[in-house]
Parts: sequence; structure tokens; C-alpha cells
Amino acid sequence: MAILSIIEIPDPRLKLVSEPVAHVDASVRKLMDDMMETMYDAPGIGLAAIQVAVAKRVLVLDVAREGEEPQPLFIANPEIVWASEELNVYQEGCLSIPDYYGDVERPSRVRVRYLDRDGKVQEMNADGLLATCVQHEIDHLNGVLFIDHLSRLKRDRVMKKYTKAARLRSEA
Repeated sequence: MAILSIIEIPDPRLKLVSEPVAHVDASVRKLMDDMMETMYDAPGIGLAAIQVAVAKRVLVLDVAREGEEPQPLFIANPEIVWASEELNVYQEGCLSIPDYYGDVERPSRVRVRYLDRDGKVQEMNADGLLATCVQHEIDHLNGVLFIDHLSRLKRDRVMKKYTKAARLRSEA
């Protein structure tokens, strides 16, 4: 396994729509394993393949709290097949937008169909933090960042800050 580099805004690849995987094979499982190691190292609770510059519909999650047994989820080609009308607001952050958090409103419960690590079709009912996290990561696969759910003013402020920081890093 390897720790991969996580791309950050304003990298334009974060706005790409990721391609489905044809089937889960050894290369997809290796990507999943590397992504999981990268996510744990960051540390984070979710990571989409596009965040490590791979435009495939693959994500990994683990919302277990500190001190709990890890509960890693390896997901390919996820699709939300049902979402509740009831909404929840969570303060979200993102490994591709370090040190910035914002309140995002999303359905409080979802049902997700996906391929697991072995390529088998699974369905998962998610609520609470898991529902928020899986929706956040699926957004990444569709080229959507959590800041896209914020007001235009907040989003523009964040983009301006990170664009300036990226420019300063490249000049150094």
C-alpha cells in the first residue's frame, strides 16, 4: 500500500466527473487500499478517487469514532437510489480544502447501491454522519465540492483564499 498525494482546490481536476469502473479487479482493489491508507494518514473519514487525481467512481469511508473498531467501506460506482425528505445540517470539511469547514444541508438518510471490494452489488442504508459522508464523497465523483452547497459569497471567499495560497506556493 502507498500514501497518495491529495489534490487541493483550485486544482481543476476536482471539478471533473469521474468515470464508472468496468469491474472491480486487482488494480481497483489496490487503488482502494492506497486510498484507505491515504485517508487514515490525512486523517479523514472519506476520500474519493478524484481527490488523488484518479477520475474513477471509487470512494472509501470509515466513520468509526476514535477508540471504536475501524469500519472501512470500499465503494465503486455508487448511486443514491433513495433519499429522505428530512434534512440534516452537518459542519463539513474536506481533505481537498484543508482547514475550512461549513454547514451543509443534505438528506438525513439515503440508500446507496454500489459494487463492493469483490465486485458484488450491495445496497446500504445510511443515516447520520455516514449518510452525510457518502453524499459528500459521491458529490466529488460528480465534480461537486461541499463549498458548492454554500452561499456564493462564502464559496467565492474560500476560492479566492486558496487560489492566492496556490499562487504564493508556485512563486516560492
